Amino acid sequence: MKALSLEKCNVVDKNANYNFRWNAITYNTDRRMPNDQRPATADSADELWMEEALRCAQRALERNEVPVGAVIVCDGKIVAGAWNRNISDQDPTAHAEIVALREAGRIIGNHRLGDCDLFVTIEPCPMCAGAMVHARIRRLVYGSDDPKAGAVHSTMQVVNHPQLNHRIEVRSGVLAGRSAELLQTFFKSRR
Repeated sequence: MKALSLEKCNVVDKNANYNFRWNAITYNTDRRMPNDQRPATADSADELWMEEALRCAQRALERNEVPVGAVIVCDGKIVAGAWNRNISDQDPTAHAEIVALREAGRIIGNHRLGDCDLFVTIEPCPMCAGAMVHARIRRLVYGSDDPKAGAVHSTMQVVNHPQLNHRIEVRSGVLAGRSAELLQTFFKSRR
């Protein structure tokens, strides 16, 4: 297995309702590891960021929210991380992706996030997919498919719809089993 070069940095969530420190991870593809090992591949970097999204999903589960987590990565750094907060915020739009997009926009200082990649544990719904198109996200990486509401390919195609003017590179299935397991655990406990 190839080595990863990791550095810690802090990003503070400025939302007054959630005072926590987001320990972001910087992935440096230029730095060489001891013995001149090659940097990690893009696939292993995707898994690294998806691990962070899964940590966010775990936070949702601990708060009795549907366990979906998302992180936004720009220039090899996590700029925003979020989890579903629909119930606690009493906001039907507080999906992990939307909350992360809002935070990334604030941190970057722009509503266009064209240099950013979004990692989310489940295939985005139509609302979230539409927000990604409007934000001009460069790349979407998600875990498990959502056969009931997925808007990448499962129920409809909002991302990369032929009539829309923005294209997003998509990779699916990254740590899909773990993402699906979190959701199944949540829904089994509610029955």
